[in-house]
Amino acid sequence: MARGTLRIYLGAAPGVGKTYAMLSEAHRRIERGTDCVVAFVEHHHRPRTEVMLRGLEQMPRREIEYRGGTFTEMDVDAVLRRAPAVALVDELAHTNVPGSRNTKRWQDVEELLAAGIDVISTVNIQHLESLGDVVESITGVRQRETVPDEVVRRADQIELVDMSPQALRRRMAHGNIYKPEKVDAALSNYFRPGNLTALRELALLWVADRVDAYLTEYRSEHKVSAIWGSRERIAVGLTGGPEGRTLIRRAARLAEKGAGGEVMAVYISRSDGLTAASPKELALQRTLVEDLGGTFHHVVGDDIPAALLDFARGANATQIVLGVSRRRSWQYVFGPGVGATVARESGPDLDVHLITHAEAGKGRGLPVARGARLGRTRVISGWLTGVLGPLLLTWLLNSAVPDIGLANDMLLFLTLTVAAALLGGLLPALASAVVGSLLLNWFFTPPAHTLTIADPQNIVAILVFVGVAVAVASVVDLAARRTHQAARLRAESEILSFLAGNVLRGETGLEELLERVRETFGMESVALLERTDETAPWTCAGSVGPRPAVTPDDGDVDVPVGDHMALSLRGRILPATDRRVLAAFAAQAAVAVDRQRLKGEADRAEELAEGNRMRTALLAAVSHDLRTPLAGIKAAVTSLRSDDVEWSDEDQAELLEAIEEGADRLDQLVGNLLDMSRLQTGSVTPVLRETDLDEVVPMALGGVPEDSVELDIPETLPMVHVDKGLLERAVANVVENAVKHSPPGQKVMVSASALGDRVEVRVVDRGPGVPDEAKERIFEAFQRYGDSPRGVGVGLGLAVARGFTEAVRGTVHAEDTPGGGLTMVLSVPMAPERLDQPASSAAAGP
Repeated sequence: MARGTLRIYLGAAPGVGKTYAMLSEAHRRIERGTDCVVAFVEHHHRPRTEVMLRGLEQMPRREIEYRGGTFTEMDVDAVLRRAPAVALVDELAHTNVPGSRNTKRWQDVEELLAAGIDVISTVNIQHLESLGDVVESITGVRQRETVPDEVVRRADQIELVDMSPQALRRRMAHGNIYKPEKVDAALSNYFRPGNLTALRELALLWVADRVDAYLTEYRSEHKVSAIWGSRERIAVGLTGGPEGRTLIRRAARLAEKGAGGEVMAVYISRSDGLTAASPKELALQRTLVEDLGGTFHHVVGDDIPAALLDFARGANATQIVLGVSRRRSWQYVFGPGVGATVARESGPDLDVHLITHAEAGKGRGLPVARGARLGRTRVISGWLTGVLGPLLLTWLLNSAVPDIGLANDMLLFLTLTVAAALLGGLLPALASAVVGSLLLNWFFTPPAHTLTIADPQNIVAILVFVGVAVAVASVVDLAARRTHQAARLRAESEILSFLAGNVLRGETGLEELLERVRETFGMESVALLERTDETAPWTCAGSVGPRPAVTPDDGDVDVPVGDHMALSLRGRILPATDRRVLAAFAAQAAVAVDRQRLKGEADRAEELAEGNRMRTALLAAVSHDLRTPLAGIKAAVTSLRSDDVEWSDEDQAELLEAIEEGADRLDQLVGNLLDMSRLQTGSVTPVLRETDLDEVVPMALGGVPEDSVELDIPETLPMVHVDKGLLERAVANVVENAVKHSPPGQKVMVSASALGDRVEVRVVDRGPGVPDEAKERIFEAFQRYGDSPRGVGVGLGLAVARGFTEAVRGTVHAEDTPGGGLTMVLSVPMAPERLDQPASSAAAGP
C-alpha cells in the first residue's frame, strides 16, 4: 500500500487562518469528488470556522476520562476503519490526553499516512521543536507543545498562511479569534506588533529554507549545472591568510544588500597531505563566518581556480569574492594568478569581486616554502629547463654570441642546472648536468663535433663543471626539502599546540575534532570506531563526511587508539610522515569521547543527588504538612466517640464536616506530593493549564484562620500557565509561614498583579523580617530563622514552596516589606493566549 501524502498549512501565530484555509481546501476537493472527512478540527467558537465545517463529514471523537474530567481526542481507529481518501487533522503539535493511543497528534497522523490516507494538517511556527528557545526569547512564553522539525520537513507540501501583524491585530480586536474578555490581554502581551513581526519573519525564513532545500534536490536530480539566481549566494575564496577575515566581512555586507543572501566561505587545499594554511587562522575564519550567519566549506583540489568554480556552480552561487593576489610583480611571470583565472573562466552567470586588503602585493615567499610537495607543473618545468634549456642555449651561443670562452659557456650551462634544481628538484638538475656536459664537449671543447678532448685542461674543466653542477643541484634540492620539512613541522606544531590547548581547556567536541581531522588531511570522511572487547562488533562513536567507515579495515587509513578504539579515514593513503600528527588527533578524539561520557555521568550523578535531596524534602514535608489535617480529623473522631458527651445533630454534622474537609485536604496534599515525587523520577511532568489565580489562592488559605489574611486578586488579572495543585501548595506554605511570623492582630496581605509576561503573587507580613544575608538560606530544608519556637514547624515549608514553584517554571524570593516585615514574591508565567486544547501539557506517565 502506498504511503499517504501530507500537506501542512504553516502559520506564524494563532488566528492567521490556517484552519480556514484547510477547510476551504476540503470543500474544493469534495467538489472535485474526493472522499474527504474531518478527523479532528477545533473551531474554538469562531463563527467563520464553524460555518466552514458545515457540509463536511465529521468523524466521532473518542472520549477519555482524566483526573475527574472528560476530554475528547481524535479517534484514530474510527478514521482507519472509515478509510477516507483525505483526512483533515488540525493542530499537528497537540499533546493528547494521557490514555490516548499515542502521546502526540503527529504520531496519530503518521498512522494515517502509513495506512495510505492523505492528511491535511496545520501547525504554527512556534511549535517547531528547533525554534523553542528563539520563540521563548521573543515572546517570553515557552511552548510546551512541539513537533519535531523533521516531521514537518517530510511533508509533501507546505503552504505558508501569511498575514501582516496589523491585519492580525485587527482581526483579534474584532473578536474573530478570542473571546472579548481575552482580547485586551492578548493584544498587550503575546500579540504585540513586535512579537508578531518576529514570528512572521521566522515563518518566512523557515519556509524559504525548505524551498531552497527542494530547489537543491531538484537541481541535483535533474543534473542542472547552470546557476539559477533565485537569491544571492556569495562564495568567498580563502587562502588561509589573514586577509580572509576582510573578505568574509565584505561578503557579509554584500549579502545584506539583498533579502535572503547567503555567505559560503570555502578553503581549497591540495590533495597531497597537510595544508599549508595555519589551522589557527582557519579556525578564526570559520568562527567569523558562522557568527555572521554563513557556512564554512573545505574542498580538496590541485587546480584551485577549477575547484573554486566547481564549488560555486554546485552550490548555485551567484557571486565569488576573492582577494587581490599577494604575489609580487615579478611573480606574475609564472601565470596570471587565481583571481584572473577565475574571472576569465567564470562565464556570464557568475560575478567575481576582487577585494583589496593589507596583504596585497607582499608576496608569498619562494614556491618551495608553501609546505606542499612539488606539483606536476613545477616538475615538468624543471625537466623542460634541464633538458631543452641546454639545447636552446647551445643554439644561441653558436648563432648569436660565438667565441665568448669555455669558462663563460660553462657558467651559463651551470645557471640552467641551478634553475632546473630550483624548479624540479634533483633529478631534472642531474639531467641538465649530463646534457650540458655532453653539449659542452661536442660544441665548445676542441676538437669540436667530437667527444674527444685534446687539451687535458679542458678535461679537468668539464669534470669540474659536472661536479659543481651535481653539488649545486644537491644543495638546492636539499634546501628545498629542508624548507618543505620546516613548513610541515611548523604546521604540525600549530596543530599539536591547538590540540594541547583543547586538552587543557576541554573545548572542542568530538564532531568538531573529527571535522578538523578531515580538513587538515583532505580526507573524504573520518570515523571514530570502538568496541567493548576483541570479539565484539565495531560501533561508531562519531563521524563526519559521507560514507564513513564501519570497521577499521574499510578505511584507507586507520590509527588504533588503545585496545578497543580506532580512527578510520577514507579518501586516500597518507604518507608515514602524516601519521604522527594523525596519532595525536586520534588520542585527542579518545579524550573527547571520555570527556563526553564523564560529563554525562556527572549530569546523571547530579540528577540523582537532586532527586535524593527532593525525596528527603518530600518525606519531611509529609510530617510537616499532614500534621494539621490529621490533628483535626483525630480531634473530631475522638469527640464523636466520646461517651460522656451527647452531641446534637448540628454538632455531629459540624464534626463530620470537619472530618470530611480534613480528609479532602489530606487527599489533595498526598496527591500533590506523589505528583512531585514522580516529577523528580522523570515518570510524569506537571499538568500545565490555563488557570485563574482566583481559583488557586483562595483554596490555598484553608489551613490558616479566616481573619488572618486579606486577599486582593483582581478579576481582570490574566490567566497563568501552571499546575493548579502544585501552585496551590506553594502559596499555602508561603502564607502559613507568613501567618506564623506575623504579630497578633496583624493580617497577612496576599495580592497579585501582572508584570510583563508573568504574574506575581505577593505575600506581605509585618513580622520581624529577615536580613539580606539570610534571605536565600531560609529556603533551604530544615532551616528556621532566629529563635522561632519548635512548635512552629521544622523548617520545610519554604523549601517545599520553592520546589513546587520551580516545578511550574516559576520563581520565589524574599524582599523586605516597607515599614518592617517580609514579602514573599511568587512569579509564575502568564498563559499563552491559546484556547486550542483542554489539557495542553498533560504528559503520559505510569
